[in-house]
Amino acid sequence: MAEVKTETADTLRGLSLGETSVLEGLLGMQRENLEDSGLEPRAYAMVKLATLIALDGPSPSFMAQVAFALRVGVTAEEILGVLVAVAPQVGIPRVVSAAPELTAALGVRLQGLGS
Repeated sequence: MAEVKTETADTLRGLSLGETSVLEGLLGMQRENLEDSGLEPRAYAMVKLATLIALDGPSPSFMAQVAFALRVGVTAEEILGVLVAVAPQVGIPRVVSAAPELTAALGVRLQGLGS
């Protein structure tokens, strides 16, 4: 087994669990990337959401990215629009996989699924 420093293990655990303090550090990197992209924040947020959908990203990533998108003024309707827009390129399985992640990140309760 590899020797892992406590700080490294704590950061990995925090990322795995979607802990706000760890994600805030990543959001700092995102702010720099946003500036470098030359995109306005709303467009940037929607591109990032489309990428997560395409990659079948993990729940904590959807949570952080939706939070960022909402902060910069992207609406829930526009988030749904991104999901619909990427469907022809990424396929229905990716869209179906992303829908509950986006739903949870928006704080919408899924009825009939034990949520």
